[in-house]
Amino acid sequence: MSDTAWTGVAVAGIAAAYALTSRRLASTPVSAAMVFVGFGILLGPVGLDLVSLRQDSAELRTLVEGALTLVLFTDATTVRPAELRSEGSLAGRLLSIGLVLTIGAGWLLAWPLLPGLTVWEFALVAAILAPTDAALGKSAISDPRVPSLVRQTLNVESGLNDGLVLPFFVLFLAATPGTSYAHEGMARTITSTLLLSPVVGLVIGGVGGRLLTLSHEHGWVTAEWRQIYVLAVAFGAYTVAVVTQGSGFIAAWVAGFAFARSLRSPVPVPGTGKAGAEAGPLQVSRTTETAEDLAGLLAVLSLMFFGAVLLGPALQHLSWRIVGYSVLSLTVVRMVPVALALTGSGLRPPTVAYVGWFGPRGLASVAFGLLVAEEPVHGVELISQVVAITVGLSVLLHGASAATLAGRYGRWYERAKAAATATRGLRESAVTPVTARSRRVGPIRQPEN
Repeated sequence: MSDTAWTGVAVAGIAAAYALTSRRLASTPVSAAMVFVGFGILLGPVGLDLVSLRQDSAELRTLVEGALTLVLFTDATTVRPAELRSEGSLAGRLLSIGLVLTIGAGWLLAWPLLPGLTVWEFALVAAILAPTDAALGKSAISDPRVPSLVRQTLNVESGLNDGLVLPFFVLFLAATPGTSYAHEGMARTITSTLLLSPVVGLVIGGVGGRLLTLSHEHGWVTAEWRQIYVLAVAFGAYTVAVVTQGSGFIAAWVAGFAFARSLRSPVPVPGTGKAGAEAGPLQVSRTTETAEDLAGLLAVLSLMFFGAVLLGPALQHLSWRIVGYSVLSLTVVRMVPVALALTGSGLRPPTVAYVGWFGPRGLASVAFGLLVAEEPVHGVELISQVVAITVGLSVLLHGASAATLAGRYGRWYERAKAAATATRGLRESAVTPVTARSRRVGPIRQPEN
């Protein structure tokens, strides 16, 4: 039997074994990401050598790009602009001030710790490691003891910052000599990637959502095919942007916003001027369930192959500089910008520390790192090692600490809320509707009580 066949058997077996024990593991510090990354290392060159970047790069890139496309699209559909504004702009602070400061801090810190890279390669490392993935610390945003304002803020930040990082990532690639984006030129990159791609996403997502709403109001579409239709819109936006020399990721992200907005807008019944009475506006969460589950499945498989082809080999070439940068990226580079961004927000120090710590690095960093790995960048090996070790540490540390720290923070919040007076309430106690779904690793939903 070929190595490819054995790889398929191993992947299916690992996924099946985790599925059968998922409820039991959910009550332990062992996360899905930890399981799949760990088995990925076993399948890679340092273990059974069934998977390698040299032999399986095309398949791995397709898998990761598919996963990130669906994650970007479905994350965008969960965010309501009105609710984002109603949260007192906490997520807005993190997505603006916090994100820019995080990229800047990562850029500056790379200078002394990663010698041999160019100034734009420093910037690439910073951009690759800036987006967060809340699914790697799922308990941090799913534990009901954590106030809803904090959970929602972390969830919205994680859902949007990978899309917001994309323009920085593309511009830094265009500024790095030798890359495909550099060959196209900065002006063409800005035009095709940063201007055309959002238009493609806006048109396809908006028109796609409107057509689905019309079909639903007339009773033409079944519930099953409505779910398939969402996948077609997401990958359609990605593909059209790619063939027009733009960014499929940016197009998919924007398409998610436009698609959800169209679904939430009632379609008037001809001749009445009123919205259809059969079902009213479609429920976005019910419409995108299959896409979310598929995104979760592709995400854990991506993490498994990440462990095999990037993390495993990187563990064989550790240095104090790589480990030092990775640790600082997860702590100082994340937590200081968060603290600065939340200054004046009224949040207590334990809350600021909690939000600062739970900024796991995950799928977006893996996808961006793989894109750079295929570019003729002279420092690509060092960049890949730094990204791999940082994501690997994040999977381990954030996954293992999520449940424990969520419990401790939840107990602190209850004590602080009880001690708060009527004249000096807790900012954390502000009521906010938690409607956005948490990003999750794997297709298995939260276990029932």
